[in-house]
Amino acid sequence: MAIGLGKMFGFEFMENFNLPYVSTSITEFWRRWHISLSTWFKEYLYIPLGGNRKGKTRTYINLIIVFLTTGLWHGASWNFIFWGAFHGFFILIERIKLKELLDKNKFKFINHIYTLAVVMFAWIFFRADGFINAIKYIQVMFSNKLTTDLELSSIINIKLYVILVISIAFSGIIQYFTKKIDKRTFLEPVFVTILMSFCIMTLVSNTYNPFIYFRF
Repeated sequence: MAIGLGKMFGFEFMENFNLPYVSTSITEFWRRWHISLSTWFKEYLYIPLGGNRKGKTRTYINLIIVFLTTGLWHGASWNFIFWGAFHGFFILIERIKLKELLDKNKFKFINHIYTLAVVMFAWIFFRADGFINAIKYIQVMFSNKLTTDLELSSIINIKLYVILVISIAFSGIIQYFTKKIDKRTFLEPVFVTILMSFCIMTLVSNTYNPFIYFRF
């Protein structure tokens, strides 16, 4: 959205997300996710700390510091710090040996499942209102006991299925094919107009939803 608004005023902004959910490692995920933030921490924290120029041990310490700081940047709360440390831990073990094994693995879908599992689990702590609530959420996820009287029918409905299908489609499938569309054809403006109309209708029909960064 920022890139589109910038273009309306004649500014060119860098691409900030490059299909991160197609990643096959956490290392690749952070090359594709929030690129501007990752670049800022690399240039203004990781490299000044010494980067990877002062031996393996110092490199590992620098990586942990960067990801702890990344979590703290999102909010002064233990759940955000844990989120950053969690990603930092997997970056670390990939740097030590796991990335080499992932690169050699011929069954890339296994790498993809591993990456999504780590990322999705970490999002619980990112989205929860506090560390304790995140733990409770996980306990409910892996428990067969119902802790609420809320009926599934009030959650699982046609709207959820539609959003699920659209989310999967826009997680890389549509982007892959639209890159092959000739920019001079009428298909791109038609596609963008349909997408914008759907977004507007969704926003109008929903209840008040504050800007995500108001939480931080």
